[in-house]
Amino acid sequence: MKLRTCVLVSGGGTNLQALIDYQKEKGESCPYEIVVVISDHKDAFALERAKNAGIPTAIKSPYAVMGKETAQAASREEKRQAVSNAMLQVCNEYKVDAIVEAGCLTVLVGDILTKYENKIINLHPALLPKFGGVGMWGHHVHEAVLAAGEKESGCTVHLVTSECDGGKILLQKKVPVMPDDTPDTLYARIAPEEHKAIVEGLLLLCNQ
Repeated sequence: MKLRTCVLVSGGGTNLQALIDYQKEKGESCPYEIVVVISDHKDAFALERAKNAGIPTAIKSPYAVMGKETAQAASREEKRQAVSNAMLQVCNEYKVDAIVEAGCLTVLVGDILTKYENKIINLHPALLPKFGGVGMWGHHVHEAVLAAGEKESGCTVHLVTSECDGGKILLQKKVPVMPDDTPDTLYARIAPEEHKAIVEGLLLLCNQ
C-alpha cells in the first residue's frame, strides 16, 4: 500500500516538483502517492505544477476559508486555526496518511497535529535548531545566516509539532557559506539539496 500523501504549499513549488518527479520516475515502485496538494495562497505556482501532474488541488487561504471580512478582522492565531482545520478536512476527504509541508507558510495548529502526530514533515531552509521559529522562512533565513557569519548552512527535514520548527530532526543537508554570498546565491546552493532532502524525508515516513 502506498502512503497517501498530502503536500502543503505556498509558493513556486520546486520542492513539490521534486516529489512529483521522484514519484513519476519510480512509478509503481514509489512507496508514496501524492493524492492532493493544498495551498494557503491562491496564486501559488505550485498549484499549476500539481495540475500539470494530474494531482487534485485545494486552496485554503484565510480569505477562502473565513471570507474576506472575517479574515481581515481575525488574529493571526484565528487564521492559523481556521486554515489548519480546513486543511484537515481536505486530508480526511482524501484519506491522507501523511503530510509534507513543502514551503507552506501557515503554522499548523490544533486537531491536524493530533491526528497526524509523527506523520507530518517540514522542510526548513537552515540547519535547525539554528535559525528556526516564527518569521524564519525563505530569504529571511538566508539573510540571518549571512548576518551571523555562519560558515555553513543547508536544510533540515523535521517532524512537525506544536512548537514551530521544534520537532525531531530526521535529516539535514549541509553546504558551505562563501565569503561573497548573498541570500540569492546561498539559496541557489541550498535548493538542490532541499530537493533531495524532501524526497528522503518522505521515504523515511514511508518506512516507519
